[in-house]
Amino acid sequence: MPGPAQKSDDYWRDFLSHPDTLMRHGRRFLSRLPADPRCRLCAGPFTGAGGLAMRLIGKRQSTANPNYCTSCESILLKHHGGAEVTGSCLFADIRGSTALAENISPTDYRQLLDRFYTAASETVFSNDGMVDKFVGDELMAVFPPMLGQAEHPARAVACAQALMRVTGHEDPTGPWVPIGAGVHTGLIWFGAVGEGAHVELTVVGDPVNVTARLAAAAEPGEILVSAEAAAKAGLDGGLPRRTLELKGKSEPIEVVSLRVAVAATAN
Repeated sequence: MPGPAQKSDDYWRDFLSHPDTLMRHGRRFLSRLPADPRCRLCAGPFTGAGGLAMRLIGKRQSTANPNYCTSCESILLKHHGGAEVTGSCLFADIRGSTALAENISPTDYRQLLDRFYTAASETVFSNDGMVDKFVGDELMAVFPPMLGQAEHPARAVACAQALMRVTGHEDPTGPWVPIGAGVHTGLIWFGAVGEGAHVELTVVGDPVNVTARLAAAAEPGEILVSAEAAAKAGLDGGLPRRTLELKGKSEPIEVVSLRVAVAATAN
C-alpha cells in the first residue's frame, strides 16, 4: 500500500500530466482581475475589487504563507511532493543594477525594483506562467504543462518578449530598466517543498541552471533561447544563432538570439 509521500508524488504526476482545463481557464480569468499581489498558483488577487471577489468565493491571502491563497495553501499542505515533467523556465534580470543602486537613493532603487516586480509578475501571469521567485533584481518563472500542455515553450518565449516590451525596450529613448533574459526547456522536478505552513511551489533540475546561465550571458535587451526551446516554440529558423560555453556545463549549447524591434521615430 503506497505511503503518504508516494500518494503525493502520484497526485503531482497526474496533475502535471493531465492538466485541469477548469483550472487553466479559471486561472486565466482570475489573472485578469485587478490588483496585486496574487496567489502564485491560482493567480487570484488579494487586494482591491479583485481581492473582494476572491473573498466572496472563500479565497483569501494566507497569513502563514502570503504567496498563496488559503485554498491553494491547503492543496500544497495536503500534497507535499512533486514529479518530473518537461517544462520551460524563464530568467530575467536587471543589467547594471550595481551602478543603478550606486547612483540613486535606496528608496528610489526599491521603487524601481517594485516596478520591475509588478511588471514582471503581470507579464508572467498573462502568459500562463508562474512566478517561482524574485531574488534581488532577478525574476525566475516556470511554465509547467499543467497550464498549457505542450505550448509551454512558446509561452515562455512570448513572456520574455512581452517583458522586454513592458520594460521599454521598444522605446527609441531606451528602456526604463535594462534587462537580459534566458529561456530553456527540459526535464524538471516541479512540486511543493518546505515544512509545515511554510510550503512553496518550486522547480529544480539542470534546465533551471541552464536558464540562469543563459540570462546571465544575454546582453541588455536580448533574450537567449536554447535551440531546444526555440524549436519547440516554433521560432523562425533564420534568427541569429550562436554557441555558448556555459559555466559549469561540460558541453556547449546552441542558442537563438531574440530582440524586440525599436519603434521608429517620426521625422
